[in-house]
Amino acid sequence: MFKRLHEAQHALSQQPVTITIDGRPVQCREGDSVAAALFAAGFNSCRDTPVNATPRGPFCMMGVCYDCLVSIDGQPNQQGCMTPARTGMNIERQHGARKVDV
Repeated sequence: MFKRLHEAQHALSQQPVTITIDGRPVQCREGDSVAAALFAAGFNSCRDTPVNATPRGPFCMMGVCYDCLVSIDGQPNQQGCMTPARTGMNIERQHGARKVDV
């Protein structure tokens, strides 16, 4: 399980932010990325691979690997590690093949 470092607890704003993950209300802190909020809420994966449904979780947490893709407010394939959580945000973990608009 993931937990915050003591120093990070004091460096971040203590303002609570309520978001929804897969239909479940979750509290995180202002300044948390969506990927960090997923980890803090006990989720270990953001998406499943389209081919064999293997769960994938955030890996690099800096926008390079794309393993943190989630649907945010109805927009699929958003990088959770690069998106700050905000009150009222609706996050859905992605399962199966993605729709690609051409």
